[in-house]
Amino acid sequence: MNISSSPDCCPGARPHATQVGAAVTKGSGRSARPAVGCPRDEDDGRLAFLGCLQLADSLFPTGLYTLSYGLESFAAETSVDPLTLEALLIDHLRHGVAPTDGIALAIAHRAATTDDLEMAERADTRLSAVKLPREQREAATRVGRALLNVSSKLFGNPHLPAYLARVRQGATPGNQAVALGLVLAGLGVPVEHAVATELYTMAAGFGAAAVRLGVTDHLVAQTMLHRVKPLIAEEAAAAPGRDIGEIGGCTPMIDIMAMRHERADVRLFTT
Repeated sequence: MNISSSPDCCPGARPHATQVGAAVTKGSGRSARPAVGCPRDEDDGRLAFLGCLQLADSLFPTGLYTLSYGLESFAAETSVDPLTLEALLIDHLRHGVAPTDGIALAIAHRAATTDDLEMAERADTRLSAVKLPREQREAATRVGRALLNVSSKLFGNPHLPAYLARVRQGATPGNQAVALGLVLAGLGVPVEHAVATELYTMAAGFGAAAVRLGVTDHLVAQTMLHRVKPLIAEEAAAAPGRDIGEIGGCTPMIDIMAMRHERADVRLFTT
């Protein structure tokens, strides 16, 4: 990829890594930290896509891998097979995650692009209000704080430390979906792609939890993920047109099982 080595391509930017990669910090004997380069305009879409992959990866240190999205209670108390597993995931996406986290993420994305963090805070507060199980609320804000903390240090987005400060002051909950909307907007990810990233990450985590719980195997889990992709695309396209007052889901059985999980004697997952 032919990226200019001159800092003039981005006013105020530090020199490109090719200029400083071989430099040694004076007196320390250590290599200087490479600076971020200045991508060409045609590279923006590819870089945004890579940002989605990075944030959806379980390697990103937010703790999403500890969530089963209520599946652990279903596995312990009911008979879950591949057919009912897929139906449960569809209900989770269509009636739970998409109309709550998906809409809140889209609004946070809009807030970031219009420099209106107060809008993000209103969506954040509403999202916590509609998450009925205590474990889900706590997990969402725990992951959200971790996401804001790490991303503030990685991506140089001024909205992130400002929002993290508001979260630490107790002014706003800091839900993961809202944090992700702010982060992905700063990385130039289109809003529909940002919502799709959130929904796919949830579905992948649900499938991974099913495998770890022995409910299904990897092939069935991947087949399930493939089959719900059209639903994810449909919900991702719908979310940007919705407002704060529309944040709210309806998954009574999932919520009840999540509440039962709070009282379980033995738990592999935090939700």
